[in-house]
Amino acid sequence: MPSFEITPIGTVRNDRTDVQDTDNWGAVRSTITIDERFGEACLQGLEGFSHVEVLFIFDQFPDHGDYREPRPYRGRSDLPPVGVFAGRGPRRPNRIGVTCCAIESVHGRELTVVGLDAVSGTPVIDLKPTMVEFLPVNTRQPDWVSRMMSEYFQP
Repeated sequence: MPSFEITPIGTVRNDRTDVQDTDNWGAVRSTITIDERFGEACLQGLEGFSHVEVLFIFDQFPDHGDYREPRPYRGRSDLPPVGVFAGRGPRRPNRIGVTCCAIESVHGRELTVVGLDAVSGTPVIDLKPTMVEFLPVNTRQPDWVSRMMSEYFQP
């Protein structure tokens, strides 16, 4: 398969630095500074949206290499084993993360969001405004996911 090179568009800055601290992201305020190559107006228009999808790289996690065997989600023995594409965590082939975050402010090349589950220094590879027409309806998930995620976005 062909490979692709991706150059980050910006970087996350916040108070979270421990990649093992995986819950309570709901009140985390992050500023994403966009690279100057995009100019001061690169975020213009984004202030009209309430949310933005942030695509980023889990660059501070080791690459596990072998993804063939299902593993208990988040390494928890009380959760069922799942294949690599049935989870959203950093153990994945291209280590790409995506989170829908509330937009707090837009100033030049700086975007401040709330609820981004990426530690400080994380490279951002893209931003997409959240549009109602792209949101799914009738979403379902296993009960264990709701139990496991109950504290993930708590403040």
